[in-house]
Amino acid sequence: MQPSGILETALYVTDIDVAARFYADILGLDVILRAGNESVFFRCGAGVLILFDAEKLRERPKGGLPIPAHGAKGPGHVCFRATRDEISGWKSHLEANGIAIESEFDWPNGARSLYFRDPSGNSIEFAEPALWNLT
Repeated sequence: MQPSGILETALYVTDIDVAARFYADILGLDVILRAGNESVFFRCGAGVLILFDAEKLRERPKGGLPIPAHGAKGPGHVCFRATRDEISGWKSHLEANGIAIESEFDWPNGARSLYFRDPSGNSIEFAEPALWNLT
């Protein structure tokens, strides 16, 4: 057996309001659900990106749902799929919004990547699907 895809990805943030504005206003993701000051769920293509307040998830979430405690220490990473032209557009958009580009390069297989940080220090990347031989 093998999973057919990734349904959701989670990042842990230090300020849920600042992070939610960044992902909605700068990256243009649509909010599906906001769970108070603990989490925000965004639609991203066929999947979901979840932002969790890092401090609030150290214990088992309240509310009766049997979700185990989880989290991460240090910066996380997520890579968004983009074409080479879209990566160029994202670079201009990010710079116009005061977001520093941390790295931009072509991998040995020719795929392009662009890296920057979200307000919580998570490493965010845009890369061509060819990076992993995907279409």
